[in-house]
Amino acid sequence: MSPAPAVSAFARPGTGSDAVSRPTALPEGARIVLKVGSSSLTRPDGGLNLNRIDILARLIAGLKRRGHEVVLVSSGAVAAGLPALGLDERPGELRLLQAAASVGQGRLVSRWEIAMSAYGVVTAQVLLTAQDVAVRRHYRTVRSTFAALLSMGAVPIVNENDAVATTEFSLGDNDHLAALVAHLVTADVLVLFTA
Repeated sequence: MSPAPAVSAFARPGTGSDAVSRPTALPEGARIVLKVGSSSLTRPDGGLNLNRIDILARLIAGLKRRGHEVVLVSSGAVAAGLPALGLDERPGELRLLQAAASVGQGRLVSRWEIAMSAYGVVTAQVLLTAQDVAVRRHYRTVRSTFAALLSMGAVPIVNENDAVATTEFSLGDNDHLAALVAHLVTADVLVLFTA
């Protein structure tokens, strides 16, 4: 599968002789990476917004029915873990953030699995570390895993393995992670849902 031609995000149709028009449809059988930010998945009280997860699951199922492959980069693990740990707000200390992410990651992926299984979509959890994209052997293994999952029709749900990430070896925010994943899977399209 060859990547779609690059389209400048800054060119506006009809704004000059070198203006680039925006695509009006996805390429057939497109490989799509969707990134959903925490603010798009949480309620004002900090809990997971299950309605939004259901809406996005329906969207992903629709894309799959149209023959597209989808990889989901989902934020929200820390937010999902806070209530279970009795925390009212996001902690500032790294070890407490890691604890909240550890508790919340399973809860988050479980919610995605429940929502997507209602549409017959199989999900898979993929937790990445900086080594997975920096060390060639790890990188090849991760690419191979993604290829296998996508070839079997699964939707990989990706997040950084926050429980073991350190500030020195972090992949950064999930927008950056989504861009790395898009490269890993040779995506045709990267969509960032961020409020």
